[in-house]
Amino acid sequence: MIHKEGKATILISLLVLFGLNALVAWLAPNIAWLQDAVLILSLVLLVIVLQFFRNPTITVTEGENLIISPADGKVVVIEEVEEPEYFKGKRLQVSVFMNPFNVHVNRNPVSGIVKYFKYHPGLYLVAWHPKSSTENERTTTVIQKKSGTEILFRQIAGALAKRIVWYVKEGDAAKQGGEMGFIKFGSRVDLFLPLDAKVKVALNQKVKGGRTIIAEVN
Repeated sequence: MIHKEGKATILISLLVLFGLNALVAWLAPNIAWLQDAVLILSLVLLVIVLQFFRNPTITVTEGENLIISPADGKVVVIEEVEEPEYFKGKRLQVSVFMNPFNVHVNRNPVSGIVKYFKYHPGLYLVAWHPKSSTENERTTTVIQKKSGTEILFRQIAGALAKRIVWYVKEGDAAKQGGEMGFIKFGSRVDLFLPLDAKVKVALNQKVKGGRTIIAEVN
């Protein structure tokens, strides 16, 4: 299945690649190898675009005490940090980096009520830069669980990812594993958890959005 966020990009890609092949055929009608090379390159590029916007059907891992991964990717940060925007105090940060070949659907890590949401325009530092979490274009979402525990997570744009999409607003009921947004062409998602959260992943571990358990909390 192709994600709705990819429809316009795929259509534009098809038109551009069709036009490129038509132009080559017109300018070099007798150079078969060149036409073949451009056609093959076009097909490869189209496959890359299609796979980027894929949206596979998944079976969500659910649990009141579970924090599930908000994205496909690799765990690149597990550390105690100061969270200055909402909590204004120490939290346990777990970050998932998405490369261009990961599924880029972002999912709610828990069920609850969206207590806070804010979009921040910003820079486009590489996603692994230490300041990308506070200086890049990003969104901040806080979901309050039934227990009262609040979980904060951020969609963060990177050097290539310059389009963040979100489907949540304050007051919404969030369903664990439900789609909350999309980041085009790779970046990362940061989770900010209570300090007593029991982390279930390791650095450099590959995780799956909506399925991998990141941590357990009360």
